[in-house]
Amino acid sequence: MWQGWPIERVLILFAGLSFILIAVQVTLFHSRQNFRHWAMWVPVIELPIFAVAAIVLSFVNAGWLRWVFALMMFVGMGGGVYGAYLHAAGVKQRVGGFSQSQNFLVGPPVILPLLITAISALGLLALFWG
Repeated sequence: MWQGWPIERVLILFAGLSFILIAVQVTLFHSRQNFRHWAMWVPVIELPIFAVAAIVLSFVNAGWLRWVFALMMFVGMGGGVYGAYLHAAGVKQRVGGFSQSQNFLVGPPVILPLLITAISALGLLALFWG
């Protein structure tokens, strides 16, 4: 059971709320591209699940939920790195590839999947802080 609002609990709640916001943005970006690659569905499906798990965990500190959340955060970290790889490959495929800075502005956002990795790492840090 949680006692008050320690920083770990606040950070888990912050991660959950962040996952909601990122999920909205990712869904907009990927739907704009008509989900051309199967991997575009992964963050659209997993981020709302991560958000619900984090928000519930910030109110119900159950042991089994902590392990489920930890597993989800490891998946989120790996998925974010894989997404950054796919986005970088997408930038490379554009005319001029990496040599055209314009491709980073109009192509897939390489940093956005790394934000998922960072928030997942923050969730793990908060979970195992104590």
